[in-house]
Amino acid sequence: MSLSPCPTLVLSGTGNTTFDTAALAGSMFVLYFYPKDSTPGCTTESGDFRDLHTQFIAANCQVFGMSRDSLKSHENFKAKLQLPFELISDPEEIACEAFGVMKLKNMYGKQVRGIERSTFIINASGEILKEWRGVKVPNHAAEVLSFVQSQQ
Repeated sequence: MSLSPCPTLVLSGTGNTTFDTAALAGSMFVLYFYPKDSTPGCTTESGDFRDLHTQFIAANCQVFGMSRDSLKSHENFKAKLQLPFELISDPEEIACEAFGVMKLKNMYGKQVRGIERSTFIINASGEILKEWRGVKVPNHAAEVLSFVQSQQ
């Protein structure tokens, strides 16, 4: 099975960091896309990744969350939830387009374009090892962690 290469991206993250996929070569990481800061599903999902963060790190895997929200919104969301990992801002949808997570959704009877909740695991060789699309939040972070641990 051939794996797809992770798109080359350089985007701004919380804590004055730069998310640079090329600089992450040599390490595994989880990139989860979520629709919006401080909404119920996104709060639960981010909290689940937070609660399992030490286990991801123990498995030599970093975690990053990404949405189209501004860095200011991300900083507030990160502080509110005490997230131990960085959130990446993608207001121009560069990463969203590269990973194909933008979808038309129905919201209150209207068609709106938004992020389809999706998670990707990138291996140390810079390839997309596994992806989940149309994610349902309950137990998702634990399922991702279980997959990461199976790669040890």
